[in-house]
Amino acid sequence: MARKPHDRLPETISEIDGITKAAVILVTIGPDKASELLAKLPEETVELVMREVASLGRVPTVLTASVVEEFYNLSIANQYASEGNLEFARDVLKQSLDPKHADRVLSQIQTQVQKTPFAFLQRAETENLLTFIQDEHPQTIALITCHLPYHKAAEILGGLPVQKQVEVIKRIANMEQTNPEVIREVERGLESRLSSMLSQSMESAGGVDKVAEILNLADRATEKTIMEGLEAEDPDLVEQIRRLMFVFEDINLVNDKGIQSVLKEVDNDELALALKTASDGLAEKIFANMSERAAGLIKEDMQFMGPVRVSDVEAAQQRIVDIVRRLEESGEVVIQGRGGESELVV
Repeated sequence: MARKPHDRLPETISEIDGITKAAVILVTIGPDKASELLAKLPEETVELVMREVASLGRVPTVLTASVVEEFYNLSIANQYASEGNLEFARDVLKQSLDPKHADRVLSQIQTQVQKTPFAFLQRAETENLLTFIQDEHPQTIALITCHLPYHKAAEILGGLPVQKQVEVIKRIANMEQTNPEVIREVERGLESRLSSMLSQSMESAGGVDKVAEILNLADRATEKTIMEGLEAEDPDLVEQIRRLMFVFEDINLVNDKGIQSVLKEVDNDELALALKTASDGLAEKIFANMSERAAGLIKEDMQFMGPVRVSDVEAAQQRIVDIVRRLEESGEVVIQGRGGESELVV
């Protein structure tokens, strides 16, 4: 059901609609993944979801777990349906959705591709997969690695302790044809554990600050589209978001010592490109924190650079902004108006 902005969220998943569920997922997965996901959505959907994120407030732990579990079940169902195991997909969907909705979703995702054992693990990053299975019995690890691409199996083996490597290799070498039911049983156990890990109790919060974090990491085109869409309907919200966002021109707010720390990590070519569209005030502040010779070289590079793509300039600026944000988090940079001054002792 539709929710009014800033209404307190219920603890029951049946009382919220798909947009609110999507907003909960975004704040749960964090800004990096959220910005990647937003770039793949239609503009209209992005505006709706980000408006919901901004008004989300605290998300009850129970609701977060329910939304994540439903999302996981839908993902698993989609995975199995795409691999041909439609019965399993139908079972998963009907456990998390009402039967009519489940059938409708299944009809949208079904294909006729045969299922590959442990396919739900094959697309996982090696580091995450290793963390997930390294405490399993060597026989289980051997069974899994036999069904992984060779390069991924080699990476998994390389990440195991030496003694376990030997045990797993011995079992792979002596492994004969395995009963399909045994494979399915191992799969079910691993999927169950993975589902539990994903839906562990956690408390998430939305809000304007969360929107600002996400948009800081989104590409410039996505950011512009979202902000323009929101401004037409809620200019006050846009102003709140802008106050919390950090953009290239905000480097004017960084203290001199901080700018010097940032410049140590930026090469001259990148800086010259980033300053191509910078304000005179920002450029002068940066030059003032460099040696006269270094500043002269940068100005010369800018003068003879010639026409450049706006997208290249924005990309260079974003890389420098990322450095500023990282150094701020580590305490090496102080940005006026972002709480840093209150922590200084004179």
